[in-house]
Amino acid sequence: MSTKSAVTMLVAFCIVLPSTAWAASEADCAAQWKSADGNTDGVLVGPEADRYLAYYRVRAQVTPVDGRISQQEFMKSCESDVFIAKQPEAGAPLRGSNSFTEGQAKDRIVAAGFTSVASLVKDGDGIWRGSAMRDGRSVKVAVDFKGNVVSQ
Repeated sequence: MSTKSAVTMLVAFCIVLPSTAWAASEADCAAQWKSADGNTDGVLVGPEADRYLAYYRVRAQVTPVDGRISQQEFMKSCESDVFIAKQPEAGAPLRGSNSFTEGQAKDRIVAAGFTSVASLVKDGDGIWRGSAMRDGRSVKVAVDFKGNVVSQ
């Protein structure tokens, strides 16, 4: 079999492979739940839930009406890869026409693991820039037109 044929078959296999084959494992999601549910009360609410609620909005998923995420709902969403973090592209933030609203940019920043997002302003390059907290320190953050979130 030629290299070209092998690559063609691999690409075809990946295209028809069901999306569930790439889903997070139950064990991975259980570990993520344990980390998220800091007070171990079996529900994410308030600051515990903020990042995951932002993920729901970024992924265009229905958010819980009361802002509370049960362990069952969390596990279902996690195993469907709603909470999977995407690595920023090389060279991000990228210049371009940015159609995100300030709220959408903030959701992307929060979903990326930042808190206390403030002072978001879209610059002349179409990049939302502001400040946030991560790991107890203040950082500058940016969101480009592709949704890449980077700290600077």
